[in-house]
Amino acid sequence: MITGIDMPFRTRMRASNPLGTLSGWAAWAALAALVAAAWAADAPFYADKQDLLVYLEAGESKPVRNSQDWERRRRHIVANMESVMGPFPASERPPLDVRVIEGVALDGYTRKSITYAAREPEDRVPAYLLIPEHPNGAGILALHPTGELGKGIAVGLGDRPNRGYAHELARRGYVVLAPDYPYMGDAQTDPYALGYVSGTMKGIYNHSRGVDLLLSLPQVQVGRIGAIGHSLGGHNALFAGIFEPRVRAIVTSCGFNAFPKYKGGDLTGWSSDKYMPRIASLYGKDPRRMPFDFTEVLAALAPRAVFISGPTGDDNFEVSGVRDCVRSAVPVYEMFDAAKNLVAVHPDCGHDFPPEIREQAYRFLDESLL
Repeated sequence: MITGIDMPFRTRMRASNPLGTLSGWAAWAALAALVAAAWAADAPFYADKQDLLVYLEAGESKPVRNSQDWERRRRHIVANMESVMGPFPASERPPLDVRVIEGVALDGYTRKSITYAAREPEDRVPAYLLIPEHPNGAGILALHPTGELGKGIAVGLGDRPNRGYAHELARRGYVVLAPDYPYMGDAQTDPYALGYVSGTMKGIYNHSRGVDLLLSLPQVQVGRIGAIGHSLGGHNALFAGIFEPRVRAIVTSCGFNAFPKYKGGDLTGWSSDKYMPRIASLYGKDPRRMPFDFTEVLAALAPRAVFISGPTGDDNFEVSGVRDCVRSAVPVYEMFDAAKNLVAVHPDCGHDFPPEIREQAYRFLDESLL
């Protein structure tokens, strides 16, 4: 866990005190509640987040019978995610202004250390860009797990070889972008100073800009973008897919389960400043009060291709909660006649991404994107 992050934000809020009669943190929470309610005004609360073939309209539950009905429910899912994460920025995007810091020739590809512009020209995202000698036409967002090395983990610079999927995919012919997540690696920009209300949404926007970057390259073809990640990167790959329709295939390893089965229903781990503080300040870290769950996130990706590795021994994302999500999403995929696009495997291991499962995931990406 990253420590010492939330104090500057709390200090800023005490100084500005947006609702003067309250203490800074309470004022922030109260103001956030008002804003969140406004964002979710058109998104009713769904107490049942497992039966997804229904949508609410004017307080009445109606069946989802076709893709048009599903789009109503999906809009509610996304709006409820934004009530927790903050809105996805819709402002005009600046030029990417890619700056190459250094390049290293490796076996089968060149690894470039770069930065690119996110929402504002001075808000830059550090990343590694891996260009294969023989590109296959597809691009991949490789999102790293938790760790101080950030993007370096995904490109194989750490001491855990089962996390080096960016390196392996580049050798397979994919153009790979491995960006730093906020507060990790070289990414030290404060999302809250830029107007975000969660580290999660800052990461999502950075990753969307990463798709812009991949599609700006002559080696990458439109319609052939994927995302892969383990743990932190595993749920960020899902989130990127929700807000970035150009991501056509997703691999998520040890990245999620249903909130009621995360740490026995204690969502503290999701509520730090690097994730979604509103989970604590607005929803009391209580799964029953959460506006969205991963059952819905997974279904909202239908009919796109999603490969899930949920190990039986994962002590972070307990496997029955992964199965709950898959079970809820299957009927939505079936409605699109796309059940084959949702693949879940459950290796007999802990919180890991073993070689044989990575190979299955890479073949899945090949089949989905090439």
